[in-house]
Amino acid sequence: MPVKNSFAEMLPEITEWRRDIHAHPEILFETHRTSALVAEKLQAFGCDEVVTGIGRTGVVGVITGKSNASGKTIGLRADMDALPIFEATGLDYASKTPGAMHACGHDGHTAMLLGAAKYLAETRNFDGTVVVIFQPAEEGGGGGKEMCDDGMMDRWSVDEVYGMHNWPGKPVGSFAIRAGAFFAATDTFEIKVTGKGGHAAKPQETIDTTVMASHLVLALQTLVSRNADPVQQIVVSVTSFETESKAFNVIPEHVTVKGTVRTMSTEMRELAAKRLPEIAAGVAQTFGGEIKVNYIKGYPVMSNHYEQTAFAASVAERVSGACEEAPLVMGGEDFAFMLEERPGAYILVGNGDTASVHHPEYNFNDDAIPAGCSWWAEIVEQRLPA
Repeated sequence: MPVKNSFAEMLPEITEWRRDIHAHPEILFETHRTSALVAEKLQAFGCDEVVTGIGRTGVVGVITGKSNASGKTIGLRADMDALPIFEATGLDYASKTPGAMHACGHDGHTAMLLGAAKYLAETRNFDGTVVVIFQPAEEGGGGGKEMCDDGMMDRWSVDEVYGMHNWPGKPVGSFAIRAGAFFAATDTFEIKVTGKGGHAAKPQETIDTTVMASHLVLALQTLVSRNADPVQQIVVSVTSFETESKAFNVIPEHVTVKGTVRTMSTEMRELAAKRLPEIAAGVAQTFGGEIKVNYIKGYPVMSNHYEQTAFAASVAERVSGACEEAPLVMGGEDFAFMLEERPGAYILVGNGDTASVHHPEYNFNDDAIPAGCSWWAEIVEQRLPA
């Protein structure tokens, strides 16, 4: 396929961009170097418009086709931010920033979209407009929402939007996608447990927060096992249990419990938000203490639109010869905010037999670059035929 061959020829150049970004990871909205690099390259490619500062540090490039008779605009989105992880790959281009690492492959996503943008700006073999979107703060910061709140979709009259994520464990360059709910809503909670502290040898004079919080941790699991419909997807995980006491003979006055709730539907999300505080209140009453719940809604369910998913799958088949149905993913993805504003689809591209994402030994597989670039370019050329 001509597009795929073009990107095979560009592979050394795109790999160099990717590894440079990998060596200089930036977290959340602090993607200043990466954003500047992206903007500089988009300008050099000859984009018709390059705008920085969308969603704080996001970058948007605009490429018009040979004609614009269709009046249609497609958005292509890549994320740029890294994770607060100490890298353990031992690569010669490993992170130069201690405590920051591209452990999710956003360096690869950014490089692949840059490659697609260069190709599209050179060939312009489409009828309409392409908006390439480089987003900060996907890893918990909600950068996608920030860019939408800045009016990005309306400003450039985006009709559809498409995104991609690499996927360890799938053959390099293969694709997988699913229509409807795909990635989970990601809510969090922080629970303050208050009792009456005292000497560990005199528990009768205390309201034991450690025991109360321990019962709470177990009781929260009934939200899944006894409140939720068992055919629905829901995860409740307590991930932190902190007391103020460091002594072996002190019952602490306060305990803090933190965790996350993952759901795949509005119904389950609302059930969790309602029942979690109710369960906590019941435990507090049982032990005579006080429990305050701060339930924080994060990313919504990321749902692919059916028509756009079928189209995205057909493009993937064109590029790699096949496209599998992807499994449900209980992780979160803030591309969800863009899919709430516009129809579109999000696809997985195989990263091969590598460490999993968010692992200190993970690395994006550069061999996936031609397939990823080709998919984005073909999305444009097939959706906006010249």
